[in-house]
Amino acid sequence: MRTLVTGGAGFLGSHLCDRLIKDGHDVICMDNYFTGRKRNVLHLIGNPNFELVRHDVTEPFMFEVDQIFNLACPASPPHYQHNPIKTTKTSVLGAMHCLGLAKRIGARVFQASTSEVYGDPEIHPQTESYKGSVNPIGIRACYDEGKRVAETLFFDYHRQHGVEIRVARIFNTYGPRMLPDDGRVVSNFVVQALRGEDLTIYGDGLQTRSFCYADDLIEGFIRLMNHDQLTGPVNLGNPGEFTMLELAEQILKKVGGKSKLTFHPLPGDDPKQRCPDITLASEQLSWKPKLSLDEGLDPTIEYFRKLLSE
Repeated sequence: MRTLVTGGAGFLGSHLCDRLIKDGHDVICMDNYFTGRKRNVLHLIGNPNFELVRHDVTEPFMFEVDQIFNLACPASPPHYQHNPIKTTKTSVLGAMHCLGLAKRIGARVFQASTSEVYGDPEIHPQTESYKGSVNPIGIRACYDEGKRVAETLFFDYHRQHGVEIRVARIFNTYGPRMLPDDGRVVSNFVVQALRGEDLTIYGDGLQTRSFCYADDLIEGFIRLMNHDQLTGPVNLGNPGEFTMLELAEQILKKVGGKSKLTFHPLPGDDPKQRCPDITLASEQLSWKPKLSLDEGLDPTIEYFRKLLSE
């Protein structure tokens, strides 16, 4: 296959490029480097099956490919709230440009959606049939609603034009190549602990998240993209659920040092619970995460340890 990966130099995008190259595909990696980093794919430059293109998905693009993975969008609150209008444009225009290209060239197109489409959920765990509880005018809406509109566009292109779509709803994911200033809880806690700083807990720390290691998630991407019929949306994440206090304690135990916990007000519209029901992925894709949080934290901490020592 000849495959386009938008956001390909980002955290998940670079891991996806690695996997596609390993599987023998030709890969065009497209990124504008807002949150992506060239260092994430530097080891692939020079590979005859890899091509790196600097481009923003809010502007039209044209490639001859068999498959498109649309991963372009900042995914952490500090990054997507930095320029909320651009974030919305990235989700909506990026989806339109990917779908328009897929329609013209007959490619299958994958949308990296998010568990944020469920908002602050009123059911637990979240199934794909749950329509969500999202504040359309809140500070997180640029991302939440942008991704919801992107899903709408994907299914309308599928129904109206017969475009082959695949939609994955990604739950919290972690691993090497996260940015140290990412603002997401795993990178926050690991970097603070390695620097000997106190760990920042928002609210009472009893809000929960599920954490999926990057390699496990990419396996889910590949299986969904290559499924003959399943359009999605499909939840991809680890159903193991942890409070923020439990995560902080695990990281402090692994890193060591004298860091303590400090408590700060909970940000607006921050979900109290987030955990995927992965029955659909398990039954249709024979997929479930392999690595536990305890196992996945070790390579993640080691990555940040090396990064901070440079």
